[in-house]
Amino acid sequence: MATQQAPRESDRRHLQLMVKGRVQSRAIFADLLDISEGGCKLRASSGFASVGDRVTIRMNGINAPLGKVAWVDGKMAGVAFESTMHIAVLDHLCASVENASFGELQRMHRV
Repeated sequence: MATQQAPRESDRRHLQLMVKGRVQSRAIFADLLDISEGGCKLRASSGFASVGDRVTIRMNGINAPLGKVAWVDGKMAGVAFESTMHIAVLDHLCASVENASFGELQRMHRV
């Protein structure tokens, strides 16, 4: 399915991390594939989200801003945050994953 994406206001950072969240009122576990100040890309089971669904995400102890599903393509979905994630929080999150030991990475992925 082809999707038309809006231009990005900030650069995406690639990040592989298991996240816990809610889509509408359903609990989800998804792989966070990339993130920026304005949104993120998630991968989960097919049908886990629909365009317009409200999303909350918790990753490595950090709550992302409330978001809304902007696009869906199979198991992938793009989430646009309703407010921006502060750059310092984004830097901390990415650094904690990049600098984590194997054991710490395993803990992060257990959610």
